[in-house]
Amino acid sequence: MTEIRPKTPPTFEQLKAMAGQELGVSEWTTIDQNRINQFAECTGDHQWIHVDPERAKRQSPFRTTIAHGYLTLSIIGALALDLGIVPENTQAAFNYGFDKVRFLAPVRVGARIRLRTTLLSVEDRGPGQYLMKAANTVEIEGEQRPALTAETLVMLYERRKRAAP
Repeated sequence: MTEIRPKTPPTFEQLKAMAGQELGVSEWTTIDQNRINQFAECTGDHQWIHVDPERAKRQSPFRTTIAHGYLTLSIIGALALDLGIVPENTQAAFNYGFDKVRFLAPVRVGARIRLRTTLLSVEDRGPGQYLMKAANTVEIEGEQRPALTAETLVMLYERRKRAAP
């Protein structure tokens, strides 16, 4: 598949016409133990399989710590911004939810992941409001199975034109 990196963000009309197309592939990002520990602090999820490297080495089927599934899911937003797909005249973009989330493979500490995104649809939801639905795959470098797949829903608000004085 070809990586698509728009040089300039699309307009809302151009984005609508891109339904069914791959929007791009993000850069690789490393999931290190510090990031996993910070996520555990934020969420209160201190399960040993994520935060105790010594115990994970002894008792985990993966022989190392793994990222929280929700950590991997939460990274989608940041990686998607790197793709440059938010229309140029966007005033605001809000997470509207997820559909069909599936955790398919663990992300081991030290692994590199990236996001591959395909636009499914852009629906008009009112004047200057659009619901963008995209299929996302979080790939793990060197692994055949992805970490997860999820459909994201993002509400986009077009910047209003100012009335002439």
